[in-house]
Amino acid sequence: MRKPIVAGNWKMNKMQADAGQLATAVKSELAGFNGVEVVLCPPFTALVAVVRVLGKGTIGLGAQNCHWEKEGAYTGEVSVDMLKDVGCTHIILGHSERRTYFQETDAQVNRKARVVLAAGLTPIVCVGETLAERDGGTTEAVIKAQVMGSLAGLGDDLRRVVVAYEPVWAIGTGRTATPDQAQAVHAFIRGLLGELGGADVAQAMRIQYGGSMKPSNAAELLGKPDIDGGLIGGAALDAASFVQIVKAARR
Repeated sequence: MRKPIVAGNWKMNKMQADAGQLATAVKSELAGFNGVEVVLCPPFTALVAVVRVLGKGTIGLGAQNCHWEKEGAYTGEVSVDMLKDVGCTHIILGHSERRTYFQETDAQVNRKARVVLAAGLTPIVCVGETLAERDGGTTEAVIKAQVMGSLAGLGDDLRRVVVAYEPVWAIGTGRTATPDQAQAVHAFIRGLLGELGGADVAQAMRIQYGGSMKPSNAAELLGKPDIDGGLIGGAALDAASFVQIVKAARR
């Protein structure tokens, strides 16, 4: 059985002190809890503050992006080795906001996924369609292009990737895909993973839902057979809400 994974994407929020307090609250509430892999993904400036709280415990530390080069003249960028040195275990790649605001391509996400895997860390690779694409009936075509492009050529490492399906039209809008809508896309993604790595790999890989999951809808979404956790945005900024979602994910 796939172990659920719930990651909190704090986006561009929280100063160091606030980040430490939030991490402390989450860690306290989840003390002794198991059955779900939990990851906190603060902004770069708060990574050290959060890892000081988490220590060597069971909660992972994630970054929200990385560069594909190890070092060099890339002003403003952060390498995988730097993030690993801080204590990161996971890195979010290809989030819809990165794709939209910074024009990240599938090819760039693929380059990043390769270096993250080579460093022994876990990439959380995001895919998802816009409202116009969903209304235009191109959801599956968009998702297929993103999955196949972002995860191309990973070989045996593919099974170590976590995929996050984030319907862009349901992020920060208060709208949420219905559990059946989300399940349908998750099942479609698992089929694509089977084409890339075979049925056994596809069944072993975890696919998170990342579209406005909150305590009120978490249980129903997480109850679907192909939804293996959540990539949580707004609700991750409140310890009580995030912990409720984590607990709803345990199978």
